[in-house]
Amino acid sequence: MTQEAYRNRVKAAAPKSPLGKNIVMAFLFGGGICTVGQAFLNWYLSMGLPQKSASSYTSMTMVFLGALLTALHVYDRLAKHGGAGTLVPITGFANAVASPAMEFRAEGVVLGMSAKMFIIAGPVIVCGTLASIFCGLCYFVVR
Repeated sequence: MTQEAYRNRVKAAAPKSPLGKNIVMAFLFGGGICTVGQAFLNWYLSMGLPQKSASSYTSMTMVFLGALLTALHVYDRLAKHGGAGTLVPITGFANAVASPAMEFRAEGVVLGMSAKMFIIAGPVIVCGTLASIFCGLCYFVVR
């Protein structure tokens, strides 16, 4: 079988992706999550907190909600319909940390949960840290 024939066979057998629907659902779910975050920010501000504190509390609340919904197996159902819209906000990061921890908890606290917790989010944290160091050094040299 030639490569061209193989590609044609794979293309014919592959399920068709409803791209338009996926884009709309990601937009709606991601926007919905961000709207919830904005509501928390507005609530914290209405309680008289300074902008910086309200922003920090909002981030903590959204991470907590993402981890809680992951633990309750709700976030996976949301992600099934919302696709990338549930991965982009900060709740997606919480899901990426909590999900492997739950999956590997049977292997113990140290070798299971603790070791596997950052299997997905770890590279993001490392790249973010290295990027911030690099930007800080560039700022120090240029300034």
